[in-house]
Amino acid sequence: MNEKSKVFFSDFRTTYTTNLLQKLQRLMRKAGVETIDFEDKFVAIKMHFGEPGNLAFLRPNWAKAVADLVRARGGKPFLVDCNTLYAGGRKNALDHLDTAELNGFSTFAAGCHVLIGDGLKGTDEAYVSLEGTPCEYVKEAKIGRAVMDADVFISLTHFKGHEMMGIGGAVKNIGMGCGSRAGKLEMHSDGKPLLARDRCVGCGMCSRVCAHGALTPGADRKMTIDRSKCAGCGRCIGVCPKDALEAEYGEQSATILDRKTAEYALAVVRGRPHFHVSVVRDVSPNCDCHPENDAAMVPNIGMLASFDPVALDLACADLCNAAPRLSGTWLDGLPDRNGDVFDTAHSDTRWRDAMEHAVKIGLGRAEYELVKV
Repeated sequence: MNEKSKVFFSDFRTTYTTNLLQKLQRLMRKAGVETIDFEDKFVAIKMHFGEPGNLAFLRPNWAKAVADLVRARGGKPFLVDCNTLYAGGRKNALDHLDTAELNGFSTFAAGCHVLIGDGLKGTDEAYVSLEGTPCEYVKEAKIGRAVMDADVFISLTHFKGHEMMGIGGAVKNIGMGCGSRAGKLEMHSDGKPLLARDRCVGCGMCSRVCAHGALTPGADRKMTIDRSKCAGCGRCIGVCPKDALEAEYGEQSATILDRKTAEYALAVVRGRPHFHVSVVRDVSPNCDCHPENDAAMVPNIGMLASFDPVALDLACADLCNAAPRLSGTWLDGLPDRNGDVFDTAHSDTRWRDAMEHAVKIGLGRAEYELVKV
C-alpha cells in the first residue's frame, strides 16, 4: 500500500490575536518547512505577479510572510517568475517588473527582491536534462536560469481555474511558470512560432537575433519563417516590437500540454529541497495571466501546504469540488460535468491528466492525508 502524502490545511478564520499571515507561517511550520536547511541558501519563491487589470492574484503580503519565515531561518529569499510567451504586461523583464510594481510587489512590500527568472527577453535559461526519468515528452527542459540557480525552491500558488489546463495549481505554477520563453513554446506546441504577416512591419529585428537563418524577408519586406530551420528558441518572439510572432497554441492536444507541464515541473524541483503553498481564494475560472478576473466560482476555502505538489493540487481541487457553487458566476447555465467545478468551467480541458502523469513520472502521489491546523 502506497504511503500517503501529508497536506496541511488551515481555513481563513482569524481571532483577535492571530491574523491570516501568522496562520500561514504556522501552517508552513506544521507542514515541516523548517526541516529544510535554509542557512545561507538562495531560496526562490515562485509566484505569479498578476497581469495589469487582474485583481485575483495573491497580494504581496502573502509573499512577505513566506520570505520573512525563510529569512528567519537564515535563508536568502527572492520572488521569481519568468516572462510570458504571449504579448502582454509581462513579455519582457522591464514590463514584467513594471507590472509587479504596479500590483504592489516592491522590495519593501514583498520582503525581498523580485527577479525575472529568464532575463530581459526570456532567453536566459538553464538546460535541465530529464534523461533517465520516466518522462515521455521532454528530454531537456528549458528553465529560467535564476530559478535553477537557487538552492531551495518554494512555490506560492493562487489556486484557480485555467482555460487550457483546467486548474491553475502548483504543478502549473512550477512547470509552465518556470519555463523560459523557449520552454513555454515547447510546452504549448512543437516549439516553433507562427508569424502574423498583417502585423509584421519588416523591421528585421527577428532575423537579426535568429541564429539559424529561419527568418528572411519577402519581396514586400515582411518576414517568412522556414520551419525546417527554426530551432524553437523563442528569441524572435521576444524582440518583435509589433507582437507579430506567437506560439501555435492549438497545434497539440490539451493532454500533451498537461503532461509536458508536469515534466517541466519535475525538472524544476528534482534534486533539491522544495516546498509548496497554495492559497484557495478568489477561485476565478481563468488564469491570473488575464487582464481581468471573473467572479469567484466557490467561496474562499483556505490555505494548504505540502512537500508534494501533486497531492497539494488534488487536495485543493477536492476542497473546491466539495464546496457550494456560488451564483452569478462563469458556471451559471453551464451543464454540470461529473460534479467537477473545473471540468464544468472548461469542458475541453482534462486537469486530471496532468495529475495522473505527474504521479507516473514521480513528481508526487495521488493519495494524501489532509491534516487540519
